[in-house]
Amino acid sequence: MTPKGIRPFIGSDDFEQSKDFYRLIGFTENWSSTNMSYFDLGGFGFYLQDADVEDWINNTMLFLEIEDLENILEHLKSLDLQDRFKKVRLSEIVHNNWGSEFFLHDPSGILWHIGRFAK
Repeated sequence: MTPKGIRPFIGSDDFEQSKDFYRLIGFTENWSSTNMSYFDLGGFGFYLQDADVEDWINNTMLFLEIEDLENILEHLKSLDLQDRFKKVRLSEIVHNNWGSEFFLHDPSGILWHIGRFAK
């Protein structure tokens, strides 16, 4: 098996609001239908579905590995996401023995771990 990528599916309780959120934070919406969109960031992406399944949404976590953790956090803070989207939460950086990360909950509650591994 030679993988070319992996594309998770995530749900949303307000499809249009979630699409606005992901475009605002820097993802490109490459494809969309009435109930699903594909979002890409530098060749990595996911499918956003118009599917409000509470157990699924409340238990979905994604890890986005980046290099420039501090600058990305400051950029996200500058977008006033928590004022624009009611359910969005953004944490400070947490340092662990394996690396560092911060947490971002999208408008539906999907939890993103955005981090960098220790070298």
